Amino acid sequence: MFRPLRLAMVAGEHSGDLLGAAVIKALKQRYPDCLIEGIGGDAMIAEGCDSWWPMERLAVMGLIDPLKRLPELLRIRKTLKQRWLSNPPDVFLGIDAPDFNLPLEAALKQASVPTMHLVSPTVWAWRSGRVNTVEQACDDLLCLFPFEPACYEGRSVRAHFVGHPMVDALHDLPAADSIERQLGLSGERPVLALLPGSRRQEIERLLPIYLEACRTFQEQFTLVIPASSAANKAIIEQIALAAKVPVMVIEGQSRELLKVAHFGVVTSGTATLEAALLGCPMVIAYRMSTLSWALMRHLIRTPYAGLPNILAGEAVVPELIQSDLTVPSLTDALATLSREDARQAQQTAFTRLEQQLGANFGERCATVIAERLEQAL
Repeated sequence: MFRPLRLAMVAGEHSGDLLGAAVIKALKQRYPDCLIEGIGGDAMIAEGCDSWWPMERLAVMGLIDPLKRLPELLRIRKTLKQRWLSNPPDVFLGIDAPDFNLPLEAALKQASVPTMHLVSPTVWAWRSGRVNTVEQACDDLLCLFPFEPACYEGRSVRAHFVGHPMVDALHDLPAADSIERQLGLSGERPVLALLPGSRRQEIERLLPIYLEACRTFQEQFTLVIPASSAANKAIIEQIALAAKVPVMVIEGQSRELLKVAHFGVVTSGTATLEAALLGCPMVIAYRMSTLSWALMRHLIRTPYAGLPNILAGEAVVPELIQSDLTVPSLTDALATLSREDARQAQQTAFTRLEQQLGANFGERCATVIAERLEQAL
């Protein structure tokens, strides 16, 4: 009797949700009747994922904040493990969120469930010992960056470079003038984009600094902030009101914003790569709790925080991290970026970055998954 393929997936935050959605879309083209279950966000759900918990329950940051949520996280992971051990899926794909997904993958792999992980942990940046953890947890590792498979040479895990989904997704964005009309931008003043992150802790910690630094530029530029959810939009509007800095807050559409922005302040993370691939000059900024930084700073192996700089191997984008992120330092960095020559230098480097990353991400992931399924079935 015919049984549709059943795939389990877990994504832990907004960026992982977008990755998972691209993979599901490509898989559905190969296996139209396949069933997807686990944890995902709006994008994965729209592609057919049956999400058993709100993805936001897994979204934590730093080293200290997760401790507050540890009992709930452990409870969710235990329930997932029990469900999939009693009724094994054809394959499990953990999408990023390594601290949550890798232990789950290890338990499933031990029970002979084919396991895969999408997005290599940043073993090239810090905690290189996680190579051992990845090897024990999954059969296949899907890497977004071309230099990552080399980190796993000689290991039993098969590491595949599958390209980056942004290369495909960003090419599909509407033209700039169409985006400006869609966002309600008049075009009278250049746009300064502020991206304070998708987690509440990041927004509350970083946005007040961003707004104070932009006070100098509020007459020259239209300040626009994208919110990743309705809840975050309310938080952003409250912070902006308290700061008394006029801003436009939009829900979603961060990529569209970056395409039309003159330049921006971007919180370190995936959004920095989005900005680079869209040719948006930026300042990369980040600050975590003092205790988290004290614990993490000695583990970091790369001199850069932003993906554009890591990929380029040089500081093509200014970074203001931790104590370097102050209102005066950010104000000065933005003043520099108001010069055309500074923006042009970044944009030239961004063109080279795009050439390093492959296209057809979803299809390449689906090919690796299909090969694993053929071996397992």
